[in-house]
Amino acid sequence: MMASPASTQSLVSRLPSVRGRLSENADLSRVTWFRVGGPAEVLFKPEDTDDLANFLKNRPKDVPITIIGVGSNLLVRDGGIPGVVVRLGRAFAEIKCVGADIICGAGALDGNVALSAANAGISGLEFLVGVPGTIGGALRMNAGAYGGEIKDIVVSAVALDMDGSKHELEVSELGFSYRKSSVPEDWIFVECQLRGHVGIKEDIIARMEDIKSVREQSQPIRTSTGGSTFKNPEGHKAWQLIDDAGCRGLRVGGAVISEKHCNFIVNDKDATASDIEDLGEEVRKRVKANSGIDLQWEIRRIGSRLNEKGAVQ
Repeated sequence: MMASPASTQSLVSRLPSVRGRLSENADLSRVTWFRVGGPAEVLFKPEDTDDLANFLKNRPKDVPITIIGVGSNLLVRDGGIPGVVVRLGRAFAEIKCVGADIICGAGALDGNVALSAANAGISGLEFLVGVPGTIGGALRMNAGAYGGEIKDIVVSAVALDMDGSKHELEVSELGFSYRKSSVPEDWIFVECQLRGHVGIKEDIIARMEDIKSVREQSQPIRTSTGGSTFKNPEGHKAWQLIDDAGCRGLRVGGAVISEKHCNFIVNDKDATASDIEDLGEEVRKRVKANSGIDLQWEIRRIGSRLNEKGAVQ
């Protein structure tokens, strides 16, 4: 094992004992769909909810905590993320179907939840096959696609606050709106209960196949991208605003606006996180000049940038 920087060693020595795994200077570019970004000072993969709660309760309160999923709608800046990055693993990916209900961990992939529901003859969750990422991320941003949103199927959710206390939340307490939940940003979703309705398995699977086909035809899903870059402004489509501003194919370094769907940024040729973010900001500038509309990022951007000398800003 390579020696870690003294500061990282010092942080690890201050952290409480865990049953899960603590990794120093962990390369996050390997777990984000953009395949860019600096390291996590410490990456923590908890063994289970109790392990995570104990860690949060006993951690030094001055240590920043960042939660990530599978990195599908995430841009980690090149300078990396200080403190502890929490990533929910296999123990948080369980899926159980009971009647028309689905109980699942926040680390479960959206597509796997849709497939489990289909195999159990539960309809209403088909849209999840077109949503990249995990259920935790879907809860955080009220993810949606193809006529459905997570708010339409949630019954309740369980989250931990930064003191490790557990909160059981009914759907009315989640405060869903367009691509947003009102649950405090630093709370960590660990589980939820979803509800569909009884359907015919073959019809459900056929609907999912249609969604996958449409998605593959219209989006650059076989590239290194981060999903939809910007939220749709009310009454407008982000891709249309971007196209009208002449940004289709626009490039900064190794990052380019997709020719296939111009609300997607693609890591085309060894892009840096700064290339991607700078390209997004240039698109926002041109759309504003062309239409007067301020595009808002849908992709979550976290971490520190590097200056021209390669030092963390």
